[in-house]
Amino acid sequence: MDLRIQNTQRFVNVKEYIFKSSGLLCTISALVFEIILSNSRCWRLWDFDNKVVQFVCIGLWQIYYPQDFNISGSMTRMLVYTPITSTWTMSLEFQCSQDLIMWAILMKTIVLIFSLVAIKISSMNDPFTEIEFFCYRMSAIILGVSSILTFVAVTLNHLVDIYGHTTFDFPPYFPVKKEDIIKKHCTIVFPVGVLTANMSLFGAIMFLYEMSSLTVQSQVKAKCAPKLAEQKA
Repeated sequence: MDLRIQNTQRFVNVKEYIFKSSGLLCTISALVFEIILSNSRCWRLWDFDNKVVQFVCIGLWQIYYPQDFNISGSMTRMLVYTPITSTWTMSLEFQCSQDLIMWAILMKTIVLIFSLVAIKISSMNDPFTEIEFFCYRMSAIILGVSSILTFVAVTLNHLVDIYGHTTFDFPPYFPVKKEDIIKKHCTIVFPVGVLTANMSLFGAIMFLYEMSSLTVQSQVKAKCAPKLAEQKA
């Protein structure tokens, strides 16, 4: 019977370690993808009927476009970038995407802190199971919410840009006009955003499994406690 109890405890510990590592790894991966997503140059990609600027890449914070310059009598194409400032006509869905992505990054950072605290507590000789359980629960909730925010941000941007009507417009000094658009492209932002959202959701599921594992582990310890007390007596 003692051997069976030891095997059960060993199985629970291995299961907990696997889920704990998976949740933390998913959180770190999702955070990295979220940062890459926020810095992507191609939230929108527009082609223009213009001899000077053929296409423009629109990021969340900056605009990129190639332009030909006459340098010492020879034409040289260079990548020009300009920050999006208050002089730009910002559309509502674009502002929402900016805010949602920033909130998603902040939430994943908080989840990372909670998960690291939980791992630190679990490594103690006499861990505080209630605090560890609380950290996992908060990690699952916050990571699930951040997954929704990321999905809404990339989906809203994609649908309004490709299938809807956006009020996003360039300032008067920009070398090309919005009226010259001839084509809008689907970019890698949408699939990467969906992947990031799914990764966050999977991480939240792993944290839920860790909570379940903690519950099972507490039940096993409760059953083993009387037997261990008898053996010491």
